Amino acid sequence: MLTIDQRLSYGLGDFGINLYFMSVMSYLLFFYTEVYGISASVAAGVFFVARLVDAISDPLMGYLADRTRSRWGRFRPYLFWGPIPLALITVATFTVPDFDEFGKVLWAYLTYTAFGIIYTVVTIPYAGMTSVLTDNHQERATLSTVRMACAFSGGILVSTFLPSFVEWFGGNARGYQNTMSLFAVVATLLLWITFARTRERISAQTLQNLRITDSVRVIGRNPPLGVVMLLFTFGMLAFTFRQAAAPYHFTYNVQRPDLIGDYFGVTLGVMTLSLVVIPYLTRRFDKAGAIRIGAMVALVGGCGFYLTPPDDIFWTFVWGSVLAVGGAPVAVLCWAMIPDTIEYAQLRTGIRADGVVFATASFFQKLAKAIGGAGVAALLAWFGYVANQPQTVEAKEGILLMMSVCPLVVNVLLFLVSFFYRLDSRAHAEIVAALKAKNHLSVDP
Repeated sequence: MLTIDQRLSYGLGDFGINLYFMSVMSYLLFFYTEVYGISASVAAGVFFVARLVDAISDPLMGYLADRTRSRWGRFRPYLFWGPIPLALITVATFTVPDFDEFGKVLWAYLTYTAFGIIYTVVTIPYAGMTSVLTDNHQERATLSTVRMACAFSGGILVSTFLPSFVEWFGGNARGYQNTMSLFAVVATLLLWITFARTRERISAQTLQNLRITDSVRVIGRNPPLGVVMLLFTFGMLAFTFRQAAAPYHFTYNVQRPDLIGDYFGVTLGVMTLSLVVIPYLTRRFDKAGAIRIGAMVALVGGCGFYLTPPDDIFWTFVWGSVLAVGGAPVAVLCWAMIPDTIEYAQLRTGIRADGVVFATASFFQKLAKAIGGAGVAALLAWFGYVANQPQTVEAKEGILLMMSVCPLVVNVLLFLVSFFYRLDSRAHAEIVAALKAKNHLSVDP
């Protein structure tokens, strides 16, 4: 069993990562259209290209991590060397250069694409550490819950206070640049804490020099991983629609942009508090069952949000919180499912490829971010949105649909797919026992 210090030290890394993740998810599109000065249709192109490149880089990074050999292990070196480049490119992404229109568009493409690649270099090894810290099915769920509690806490900080930080640091372009500089310093320090206070304990009994064909075999002969990839995709799609559309909903539908931070703070705060029940749900209904319960909660939240008049602030916050709570199980438990699929593939193929498996799942998650982020921007343009102007009835209705109906539809798909995940706690225990019996799994004390 991991100690509280080990769990928390690992989780703090995701607090730092989410200073970047939530800034991009919740505010980058708004920054591009309202501050940077590019249209929603141009921003859609930036989002799709940058996030697609980001997603494609995931399997490559996973393959590289699996072949890494160092005194620090396979994954931890990237948590030492990667944070500073990530900090620098993040600040550049939220910088408005003194260029003409073409130059600014080119800068947006280059910086956001580079951000995605460097973000991958740090986050794929970080995620892969879940499988090498413990081999216990329930402990992985607990570790992922602690990790997500830290991640959501970082998300709450960003979502609630980023607008205030921006104003405090001078507003508009200067405010965004200085705010991201502060976040970058904090994130770098937290990732270094994770590096310093964790240790990779699980490994294949013999070191493997994986070939690309080995990685393909691990993925191709792993049906549970295929289900997890779909769950990741749908969960991230629902989250992306909610987060990216919210600033527009409160600015133009509710006409209370001052409530954007409060809304994010309340919904993510409630989501974070709901994490305490996820280990119980996992013990009672296993991981797939807990995800189905979350999807049903999200369906109720989506219906309630759509039927609530925009000027009803109280119920807007309530149904937004219900939607957020419904998304908590899939956000936590997919990360806990992936290590189980690694051992499933190891038993079937004799190959342990933690990095490639995590990277493949992350690829689909980021593909969903690309589709969702570009989709929100494209739908804004489709419904006739014009920045900093009163919006048409069609544009307002489109924003509401993205906040409520789009996540609702995605959660229906997520609910259905979860029935195909059969790798429960009993099946995983049998797999681990078989690997240890064959002397294929090594666990350091």
